[in-house]
Amino acid sequence: MSVVNQTSSLKRLGRFLADNPIIPLIILLVLLVGVLEFMRPGIVNERWIGNTIKFAIPLAMLAACQTMTMLTGGIDLSAAVAATISAFVMATQVPVVGVPLAILIGLLPAILIGLVNGFGVAICRVHPLIMTLGTGLIGTGCLQVYQRFVIATGSVVPDSLAWLGTGRTWGLPNALLLFVPFAALLIWGQRRTGFGRLLYALGSNETASKISGVRSWQVYLALYALSGLIAGVTGLLYVGLIKAPSLSLVNPLLLPSVAAAVIGGTSIFGGRGGYSGTVVGALILTVLGTLLTLLQMPEGARRILFGLIILAVTTIYIRLTNQR
Repeated sequence: MSVVNQTSSLKRLGRFLADNPIIPLIILLVLLVGVLEFMRPGIVNERWIGNTIKFAIPLAMLAACQTMTMLTGGIDLSAAVAATISAFVMATQVPVVGVPLAILIGLLPAILIGLVNGFGVAICRVHPLIMTLGTGLIGTGCLQVYQRFVIATGSVVPDSLAWLGTGRTWGLPNALLLFVPFAALLIWGQRRTGFGRLLYALGSNETASKISGVRSWQVYLALYALSGLIAGVTGLLYVGLIKAPSLSLVNPLLLPSVAAAVIGGTSIFGGRGGYSGTVVGALILTVLGTLLTLLQMPEGARRILFGLIILAVTTIYIRLTNQR
């Protein structure tokens, strides 16, 4: 009888977590912050909170690319490359054409990568994993070629992007001026617009969606183009934070961006998830990084523990939410 009651309790917990995925994530985030404060009393202050938010924002924005594509059962492994290309091209074009035009020029390659991804996925029916991995590799090669032609011009990070990336207003990062409306629009768009509902529909049952008249190729094309644009904007924000464009600027954020989306409750099989959970997932990973730094772990051990924690959290969450 006790086994039956335990199973029933797990099912109820699973249904609750599936309907309210952000609640356990917030609890986990609070627990991690509590562990940090216990290990080093006084570390959780206004400055630390501001720094945590500042570094979590680029990760959360890049993770938006993963969240949207994963809702359809896809993924975007070219997002970090697209972001890096946008940042590098923009910084090298500032001395030549000025800031406004350089920003527009920097965003174009990211949008182009997104359109190519969309064409490959929607028209050529290439699996998103293969398509975005391929365009990411091609983009990296193109960036290395581009660098040889602009090495003499140098690079400049505009003061406006540095202000947005590193500045603070009333103790809060200026990047929130960009991120808050971005996140609000994305969360609203996923649930309240026809395009957002189509993402869930295609991820839940693409065949049924097509039978009902959905032109999936148009949705995929727009989706990956939008993902490319978001990646480009992320790259511009991140180079303002780091203040040093490089050929691998945003690449370290690629796998954490996927992890943030998965930890945030977005199913890799499509049809379930949302950006609000992804934002909390990005905060969890950022706080976790601080915790591992305080433990003074070697880089190799940090990566191992980091990966194990991500796998454990994700496995437990998926296990519970699938207990129906």
